[in-house]
Amino acid sequence: MTRQAPAQPPADPLASPMWEAHARMLFEGNPVRFEPALKLSMPQIAEDQHRFPVALDARGLGDVQRMVIFADLNPIPLAADYRPLSAAPYLAIRIKLDQRTPVRGAVQLADGAWLVSGAWVDAAGGGCSAPPASRVRGDWAQHLGEIHGGAWPGENGAARLRFTIRHPMDTGFVANIPTYNIETLSISHAGKVLGRMEIWASMSEDPAFTLMPMAATGAKLEIAARDTNGRDYIASVMVPAP
Repeated sequence: MTRQAPAQPPADPLASPMWEAHARMLFEGNPVRFEPALKLSMPQIAEDQHRFPVALDARGLGDVQRMVIFADLNPIPLAADYRPLSAAPYLAIRIKLDQRTPVRGAVQLADGAWLVSGAWVDAAGGGCSAPPASRVRGDWAQHLGEIHGGAWPGENGAARLRFTIRHPMDTGFVANIPTYNIETLSISHAGKVLGRMEIWASMSEDPAFTLMPMAATGAKLEIAARDTNGRDYIASVMVPAP
């Protein structure tokens, strides 16, 4: 039996010095192509390098198995790896940016192929190496793990779920403050996991999420997160009537 050779990453239209290394690590030899129909929405200039909004929308592109958002030149490139198990393939988060860098979104289809979109973003330095605001204020422990948000009926059976989790999301690049971040997240309904996510410290302090789980009016969505110290954070949100 002949084993197929790993696919080579395509040439990068953004000419990033880190593209090939990231592509080999993330895409694991699967076919990769740059796809204009993959919608990656974000500003061209980071007004706040500590909370940079990125939205990845792969609705209409087929059976999406995974969604990742990463910044090539960040010291922690990957921010989120999301599996929309029973959810529309949409993910919006906020990330940190440590310098001018390509920011990319990629999705993996059921056949293993990856679609990629991205653009250069201008950003001032320090997004990953400055202490979070809650550390400076000294109130992070009082609000640790608080979850705030809501859900709204959406289209084609998917609800729109938006929430934040209070957490410093320490990168480990600030003196005397070790890495400390939320590392897993799941959304469930009636015991069924609708989506799950791995998270890295390059996501912003008090991370914000917008997801589209498949949930009808009256459904109770369960949010469960765990951080690198093993603390669990749980909340529930009802999908109201239109």
